[in-house]
Amino acid sequence: MKIAHKSRSEMIAETRGKLIAAARRAFATVGYANASMDDFTAEAGLTRGALYHHFGDKKGLFEAVVAQIDREMSLRLNAISAKARTRWQGFVDENIAYVEMALEPEIQRIVLRDGPAVLGDPAQWPNANACILSITSNLVALKEEGVIRDIDPEAMARLISGASLYAAQWIAISEDPGATSTKAVKAFRTLMEGLLVDNKSAA
Repeated sequence: MKIAHKSRSEMIAETRGKLIAAARRAFATVGYANASMDDFTAEAGLTRGALYHHFGDKKGLFEAVVAQIDREMSLRLNAISAKARTRWQGFVDENIAYVEMALEPEIQRIVLRDGPAVLGDPAQWPNANACILSITSNLVALKEEGVIRDIDPEAMARLISGASLYAAQWIAISEDPGATSTKAVKAFRTLMEGLLVDNKSAA
C-alpha cells in the first residue's frame, strides 16, 4: 500500500494552521497580554521555535489571527449584501452588520480591543485599503443609479468606514455592549439614510 507523503508546502500550511487555531483560542479567552506562547505552542503540539520560524514573534502570530478573522468577517458581510433586494439595501445591511459584529466576544476582544492596542490604528492595517475601495465602488454605483446625493465617493467611503469602526469599538469597550449597539445602529442607520436623494425610498 502506497503511503501518501505530505509536501513541504502542505506541512508548512498545517503547522501555521495549528498555531493560528491555538493562538486564536487563547487570544479570545484570556486576551493578547495574558496569552502564553508556551501554552498555545504546547496545545498545537509544536515548539516555540516553530512559532518564531513561521511568525517571527507573538505579535506576528496575533497579526495572522486578526487577518484570518478579518477574512471570515468579509465573507460573511459579502453574503449579507448579496441577499439584499437592492444595492442600497445591501450596502446598508453590510455596514450595519459590521457594527453589530462587535457584539461577538471573539471579534470584540481580538479585533476591536486588543487589535488597535497591539497593531496600531486599524485605518493603517493591510485590509483597510480594500475596505475603502469596496465602499467607494458601491457609492459610485449608487451615485450613477441616482440613489444617493452627488458626493465624492472616496471622501464619503472614508467617513463611513471611520464611523462604522468607531461605533464597533465603542460597543466593544462598553459596559453594556447590547444597549450601546442598539443606540449605535440606530444613529448609524440615520447617518446612512442622509445620503439618499430627496424623496428617494430607503427600501
